[in-house]
Amino acid sequence: MVKARRFFICWAAAVLVIGVCGCAAGRAAPADSVGLSEEGLGRITALMRENVEKGRIGGAVAVVSRHGKIAYFQCAGKADIESGVDMQEDTIFRIASMSKPITSVAVLILYDQGKIRLEDPVSKYIPEFKEPKVLRRGEEAVKARREITIKDLLRHTSGLSYQWDSQLGPLYRQAGITHGVIGDDSVLAEKMKRLGGIPLLHEPGEAWTYSLGVDVLGRVVEVASGMSFKEFLDEQVFGPLGMKDSFFFVPEEKLGRLAVAYAPQAGGGLKRLDSEVVNEGPFSYCADHPYKGRKMYYSGGGGLCSTAGDYLRFCRMLLGGGQLGGVRILKKSTVAMMTTDQVGRLRQGEGFGLGVGIVRNAQEAGGLDCVGSYGWGGFWYTTFFVDPAKELIGICMGQIHPEGEATINREFKKLVYEAVVE
Repeated sequence: MVKARRFFICWAAAVLVIGVCGCAAGRAAPADSVGLSEEGLGRITALMRENVEKGRIGGAVAVVSRHGKIAYFQCAGKADIESGVDMQEDTIFRIASMSKPITSVAVLILYDQGKIRLEDPVSKYIPEFKEPKVLRRGEEAVKARREITIKDLLRHTSGLSYQWDSQLGPLYRQAGITHGVIGDDSVLAEKMKRLGGIPLLHEPGEAWTYSLGVDVLGRVVEVASGMSFKEFLDEQVFGPLGMKDSFFFVPEEKLGRLAVAYAPQAGGGLKRLDSEVVNEGPFSYCADHPYKGRKMYYSGGGGLCSTAGDYLRFCRMLLGGGQLGGVRILKKSTVAMMTTDQVGRLRQGEGFGLGVGIVRNAQEAGGLDCVGSYGWGGFWYTTFFVDPAKELIGICMGQIHPEGEATINREFKKLVYEAVVE
């Protein structure tokens, strides 16, 4: 305990000296020229400074763009505390579930190309998903009333779940199913076959359950395209959008830019997470998944790494109706479908489209003028949102789990909207 406190005091003192570095190279417009308050945006910086100085997080990178121009790009604290590496604009982060919107776009590219239909049963691409069964408490699993469709996977109404579910988690673990935030030396083709044979939590289409369905979509992309999921993303998404620092596994020459993942430490300060496997019931995770193992498991639900700048390009494509810099990725109507609520009353608190959460009404907006905005977050403390009406994008990335007392991502969207002046 004493050692931990001593480390925290030394670490915090170092942060106080370093403070927050302004990533001025990324700024393309004064805040007031795009209807944002410089003072308001400065509150984001102050909050990042507070979280870093109090040892709640090692560091963070935040970017705000409006009307196609970057008005704010700031980096706080350290990407690697022990080695004294500062957060930078091009720091690479494990984005976990922020992989899901990217995977959804990959599926919708195939939809636009006429290679898949959203009503297609998953079994058309992965035969093991044919005639699924549904769990019944205290009874044997029974045959589902219908099969899972591609749309069910996109909107999380498939009946699949994650390892933290008390009923399905042990079955997934027994079958060796993983989820993107831990290494896996297998391949999608093998694991998705096993997943197809495990019963569902509920009837397809009858409830909203956040799930491994997006990993299944990665395998659907492979079958429908005849390419590995990695190759498809490189060729159809990352390459065309100029996302040069987005990948499942960080290349050796770029590993020095990967932010270290941390966890809150009892008694104060942060604990570095490297190759230690952390178990939370049937759910296990490990921070070394971007660079260890065979590097062949392409988890569309949680396995990608990226930078704030790369993810901004992805968001700008969505805001541009499927187009960025003259390069069209998706049809405008397809982006509109993706970012429109597809679940209705099946999900409380916020709507959900095809891969993104959606603010449907003033109650869900929680006092912010953000109805119609959409976005998502990630396990390792990353978040983003896009507001089409205001032409506004916000992205904030850190690397910590669990979040403990960190408050950056919880307050980020609110602070951005408070900075909007016109």
